[in-house]
Amino acid sequence: MLLFALLFGLVTLNKDYFRPNFTNSTLAKIITGSFPNFIAAFIVSLCAVNPVLTIKPRFGRMIVYISTFMIATILTIEELTSMVGASKQYDIYDVIASVLGSILAILTYEYINYRLKNKLKRIELK
Repeated sequence: MLLFALLFGLVTLNKDYFRPNFTNSTLAKIITGSFPNFIAAFIVSLCAVNPVLTIKPRFGRMIVYISTFMIATILTIEELTSMVGASKQYDIYDVIASVLGSILAILTYEYINYRLKNKLKRIELK
């Protein structure tokens, strides 16, 4: 629930503050325009990471990768077809942002998983 509150807050902050104040640069327009897709892919993908790291199911890595791929796919399809009505036109930068957010979620999972395994090894050595 906290992740969705964070998602809503960041998207609102971007819409109400960053977009109106960073309109002087084309790059800033692209970044602020694609930020909701990026942060949605990242945060929604992290929803699978916490249970996998906590419960440690047998195929945890596969669960994270598949769910993240599905989220990126859904966001891409939504961008291409506007099936939910959130976007009014196709924007390649939104697709790229969704993919980058998903990749960052996987990298975050791998980093946290690596750190947890190293921590467990250090505890076992003591």
